[in-house]
Amino acid sequence: MKFTVAPTIALLMLSLTAPASASIFMYDDASDLDTEQQEDWDASAELGLLFTSGNTKTETFKTKLSAARDYKNWRHKGVIDYYRSEQEDPATGDKQLTGNKFFVSGQSNFKFEPDSRSSLFVFGSYEEDKFSGFEYQGTVAVGYGARYRYSENLYADYEAGPGYAFSKPIVNGVPQKEESSAVLRLAGSLNWDITKTSKLKSLASTEIGEENTKTRAEVSISANINSSLALKFAVAGSHNSNLEDESKQKLDTETSVTLVYSF
Repeated sequence: MKFTVAPTIALLMLSLTAPASASIFMYDDASDLDTEQQEDWDASAELGLLFTSGNTKTETFKTKLSAARDYKNWRHKGVIDYYRSEQEDPATGDKQLTGNKFFVSGQSNFKFEPDSRSSLFVFGSYEEDKFSGFEYQGTVAVGYGARYRYSENLYADYEAGPGYAFSKPIVNGVPQKEESSAVLRLAGSLNWDITKTSKLKSLASTEIGEENTKTRAEVSISANINSSLALKFAVAGSHNSNLEDESKQKLDTETSVTLVYSF
């Protein structure tokens, strides 16, 4: 397949995504908001496209929608993410699916006071990614959250609480019975506005269960192109301590460059 595009569009759509299955996290790219003034939702959309031709022909598509609202006693966050990649078989010319993931999550924090650092949270996530060794994985958790602001441009969130995880393993391409267990969810994120036009985000979460412990981590840096557009570079990883399918690797990683539009 031969792919051509105007230089301006090519620059906007530039994206490089590793072929390993992606891991997307609950936390989004919204900055800490003014609880006395901000009433509307703060939303952003990410888009990444990669096309290669020649000896290897691949098509990769990655998109993510996130929204956040921080006002008075409530803080809400949500993410919808989709990732898909295909590679053409040079012998037959047929396209082979090499990645296909859908992820959705949501979280609400009830703050004890509008300016309180402490809160109670409810979190839920659901992921479908057959290339990870599971047909699906999901988590529901509740617990205590705390936000510490170290400076005007630097703050961190910490969360801990019990939850319930469920999943459906795949072994040799055959779905198994659904598994479920109680888990302990621990999560933390660091948000640093390096300058007025650049930001650093880092986050990690782990869900500790009797049969499996799932851990995620991500570090990203973004730079504004203008008031609405930013270019984001991210490195992420996801690890399952126990996989029934021994042919699958426990650690999946992703390196990506995406265009972020805030609205």
